[in-house]
Amino acid sequence: MLKEFAALSVKITLFFKNVVASHFGVPREACVAFQYFPGLVALSFELKVFMRKIRLLITVLTCCLCVAGMAQPETKAKTKSPGNAPAAAQELDAFKPKPVDTTQNLAVIAFGSCNKQKISQNIFADIAANSPNLYIWLGDIIYADTTDMVALNAMYKKLKTNADYRQITKKSQVIGIYDDHDYGVNDGGKEFPQKVASKKALLDFLDVPSNASVRKREGSYQSYVYGKGEQRIKIILLDTRYFRDSLEKDPTKQKRYLPNYEGDILGEAQWRWLEKELRTPNANLTLLCSSIQMLPDEHPHEKWGNFPAARKRLLSLFAKAKPKNLLLLSGDRHMAEITKMDLQGLPYTLFEFTSSGLTHIRSGTDEINKYRVGDLIVKRNFGILKIHWVNNSPVVTMQVRGVQNELYQEVIVKF
Repeated sequence: MLKEFAALSVKITLFFKNVVASHFGVPREACVAFQYFPGLVALSFELKVFMRKIRLLITVLTCCLCVAGMAQPETKAKTKSPGNAPAAAQELDAFKPKPVDTTQNLAVIAFGSCNKQKISQNIFADIAANSPNLYIWLGDIIYADTTDMVALNAMYKKLKTNADYRQITKKSQVIGIYDDHDYGVNDGGKEFPQKVASKKALLDFLDVPSNASVRKREGSYQSYVYGKGEQRIKIILLDTRYFRDSLEKDPTKQKRYLPNYEGDILGEAQWRWLEKELRTPNANLTLLCSSIQMLPDEHPHEKWGNFPAARKRLLSLFAKAKPKNLLLLSGDRHMAEITKMDLQGLPYTLFEFTSSGLTHIRSGTDEINKYRVGDLIVKRNFGILKIHWVNNSPVVTMQVRGVQNELYQEVIVKF
């Protein structure tokens, strides 16, 4: 094809020579420049073919590189969403088992109750500001009020992964017991059909080991002994729901409940266990935790006093067992107060510290309690126990604190 094109260019060259010579009067010999025309045309053609081949080569190389790139494994780290990655990591961290270290001496203990998970959890930052070694839940950890255990577990999960609450779980050990709303039914007792599943949900939330003795029996009651030597502290958690008989509602509605004189709260197995715990001399300070109040007996709400025989049995057990340096803790009431009683047979004054209302409080600022020490505190609050030892005898500073870690009340108990 190139030869044919070159021959054609020669003919064109002769044609132009004749035209120029005849029209412009230029001798044919003077049209020297035209003799290079065939070579230029041929060169131009060759360059065009060459460039075409170069473009084809580039195309082939490009395709080869693309195929090679697709075959190589991805070595570049994938960019994670800045919003989802930290949340996922926090959620995984929140569900890592956190074993209880009972060898730790407890200098600061915090406790609280009545926590609506849909309301701001910012009070946990104030609790954390006290650097507690231990935090104790005294019930109503969440407000579930449901027989749907999937929903109840989801509410526990929401709290467990909450950034404010995790300020506690990151630095403090956590133990506790349920009350009614986290048990699954308002003012509920042994009749609750999902009580077995509710117990499991609580223990899972608290990271109680799968081989713990509480997993193998009915009810959620437990005990722990913290510390070493003569400064050990025993903590007893009572289950006031799983075995409790029915409340007697007042048909006249003048009172919320009437006394159930024959009813019980703990059930016989828990009573036997409690007596053994109180009689075992393995601690110099015992904290007995009940979700409902034990000593106050005049208000119309849930309390041990709604079951007079059970309350009398409890106080008699204190007097007979004479546990070393007993202090009572309770929640439920959406307010805080400190109560004391001189119980015959007990060689020291018996105190009960009630703290309730992490997220909300009751209406009304007055209520009769002949055993109360100081004021009735109707503000969002939590309890703090600061413990130091004098000659191996505990000195406990009880503090009612609230938002911004404000101190509302302080009572010191020297045993």
